[in-house]
Amino acid sequence: MGKKLLLNYFGCIFILVLIPLVFSESNYPPESAHPGITDAYDSPEDTRHELYDRTNHSHGGHHGKKKAFPVLDLDYTRIRMPFEIALWILLASLMKLGFHVIPTLSSVVPESCLLIVVGLLVGGLIKAVGETPPVLKSDVFFLFLLPPIILDAGYFLPLRPFSENLGTILMFAVVGTLWNAFFLGSLLFGVCQIGGEDLRSVGLLANLLFGSIISAVDPVAVLAVFEEIHINELLHILVFGESLLNDAVTVVLYHLFEEFADLEQITFRDISLGILSFLVVALGGLFVGLVYGVIAAFTSRFTSHIRVIEPLFVFLCSYMAYLSAELFHLSGIMALIAAGVVMRPYVEANISHKSHTTIKYFLKMWSSVSETLIFIFLGVSTVAGPHKWNWPYVISTLIFCFVARVLGVLGLIWFMNKFRIVKLTPKDQFIIAYGGLRGAIAFSLGYLLDDNHFPREMFLTAIITVIFFTVFVQGMTIRPLVELLAVKKKQESKRSINEEIHTQFLDHLLTGIEDICGHYGHHHWKDKLNRFNKTYVKKCLIAGERSTEPQLIAFYHKMEMKQAIELVESGGIGKIPSTVSTVSMQNIQPKPKLSDRIIPTLSKGKEEEIRKILRTNLQKTRQRLRSYNRHTLMADPYEEAWNQMLLRRQKVHQMEQRVTNYLTVPAHKLDSPTMSRARVGSDPLAYEPKPDSENIPTITIDPASPESVDTVNETQEEEEEAGITMTVPEPHSPGADDVFIPQESPNSQRLQRCLSDPGPHPEEIQPFIPKKE
Repeated sequence: MGKKLLLNYFGCIFILVLIPLVFSESNYPPESAHPGITDAYDSPEDTRHELYDRTNHSHGGHHGKKKAFPVLDLDYTRIRMPFEIALWILLASLMKLGFHVIPTLSSVVPESCLLIVVGLLVGGLIKAVGETPPVLKSDVFFLFLLPPIILDAGYFLPLRPFSENLGTILMFAVVGTLWNAFFLGSLLFGVCQIGGEDLRSVGLLANLLFGSIISAVDPVAVLAVFEEIHINELLHILVFGESLLNDAVTVVLYHLFEEFADLEQITFRDISLGILSFLVVALGGLFVGLVYGVIAAFTSRFTSHIRVIEPLFVFLCSYMAYLSAELFHLSGIMALIAAGVVMRPYVEANISHKSHTTIKYFLKMWSSVSETLIFIFLGVSTVAGPHKWNWPYVISTLIFCFVARVLGVLGLIWFMNKFRIVKLTPKDQFIIAYGGLRGAIAFSLGYLLDDNHFPREMFLTAIITVIFFTVFVQGMTIRPLVELLAVKKKQESKRSINEEIHTQFLDHLLTGIEDICGHYGHHHWKDKLNRFNKTYVKKCLIAGERSTEPQLIAFYHKMEMKQAIELVESGGIGKIPSTVSTVSMQNIQPKPKLSDRIIPTLSKGKEEEIRKILRTNLQKTRQRLRSYNRHTLMADPYEEAWNQMLLRRQKVHQMEQRVTNYLTVPAHKLDSPTMSRARVGSDPLAYEPKPDSENIPTITIDPASPESVDTVNETQEEEEEAGITMTVPEPHSPGADDVFIPQESPNSQRLQRCLSDPGPHPEEIQPFIPKKE
């Protein structure tokens, strides 16, 4: 049953493809070629003449033979263009739907590969009928098909991981693209020099131009493949961010080498202007997108009474930003990304939830249809031709593209890992190098080349070969390689209010640490930008109380609305019990206004006093401490010795205090009672007992003993052991102080011991005193 349904499904698609072919045969004169959907419309003059002829013919019928009234007429010429456009979109949508009906096929082969295969089949069918297959023209691609995909990517761009990895992304987009273009162009020029007669006419500038076209990673192909394998967010944003930002480099190199091809001599001034044009193209595109993003955000502030047109301002301002950038040969992709990123937080704060849903799903639908049409027309254009196959040039292009990508990624990541906190592992490097896919942007740029200056047919053949290799071979094998290498995948998890609280807490904590250290880092400038946004920008672009609402409360409202919508869509609103607690009802009933909530806050004076104290102390700390970089810190070989010296100075200082408090004259070192008895037993004539001491035991020591009392020290007597343990004193070992002071003499050491003695303890009893002479 399932096979019959699939056969019927694809049979209907086959009939839809044949409809325009049949009508074109019956309505076109033999000399007119079938131009396809990419040709221009008929001019308004032709349409007016046609209507005028029809009107005169109908009114002038009474002079001749009367014709019967046409009950049913066929006029395909008039509706041919919109009919074919709608038919191609319907075909693309049905094919996209058909692939997801067969889960086994879509799980093995990427959707982009299947769409290209469909394009090849449709192009072959059109050519078999005797018609000319339509070719994807560059203007149609750049002005109608590409903007929806870029706007969808820019509007829903994950801003936090993008900003945290912006340095690495820029290195890949700028340095990596330049490396690929010049490395590939120079090697292909060498291949042309050692090749046959057909290749020796291709000069260095032509090869460099071809290298700049084929070196850029395509955002459409990256989105189509990486979203299916669900790679982790870091790798996805690195490769996709590179594909978005390398547009400026590609545009500049393309126009630069195209202009240089017309010059007889290239001077240093031309090269300097070319470098300057890169900054103008990139920064100019960002500025255009910023202006239109602010216009869209400011306009959405006044749409509270007419919610229907809110999505329209988002689409129109974004598309106008792209067209304005293309008008001045700036980067339209950069303009679209900047417009989407700038307008989104302010537009979503002003528009209704229904408008937000409309924007989201319309962009997703629009970008999906454009992506499907692009891959289908890649297949159709491949069949349409023309092609010029040159084995050495095509195979060399394929090999050098892969080698340049691998070497560029390895070299840049080796350099960037020295500055990154989260290092990129060898597995990550392999996925980044293997995920550099090429797509329709390279094909459209190659289609724009002039046949008089460049071998366009050979370039288009090499470009299509590289596109097919990256999409089919790399796109089909990247999923099993990710599984084999156990690369971390994207975790689909919903953000919670707890995660948002801790994220903001860590941001403030890192900002404070950078502020105390005097280091103007990423978090410092991010905090400055947030403060400027909260103080000035929000008040101008957001209407009502939402302009002063804290970010955490705004995030809570967003989560609350999302949970309520999910509850209604799942049908759980009818399962709520009748006896609902007050706490549960607070999550269902509408919240009061922000001004009506009772929030314990500090007084204005107290808050200003705290701010003043923090501002003053932090400013003094910044002036007092010098900024440091963790990468430039070096280990001090004398650090341990300095610590020992500081401890020794501290002990000397304590000793001086004790001398001042307790002693005026150096005191005699007292012996313990046991040592005193031993000393008296060894020399009883030198001592006499005190008058009040009785029954004093004596200890007799053999004078011939090798160890005398003067050369031993007594250790502490333990309660469970009997007798006395005697140990020989260890010799003095040089410490860290010997680095800074000379060796002290025994007299000075004895004097220090004497000075450090606090004197006799009042509880200690000395039973013997020396005899008076």
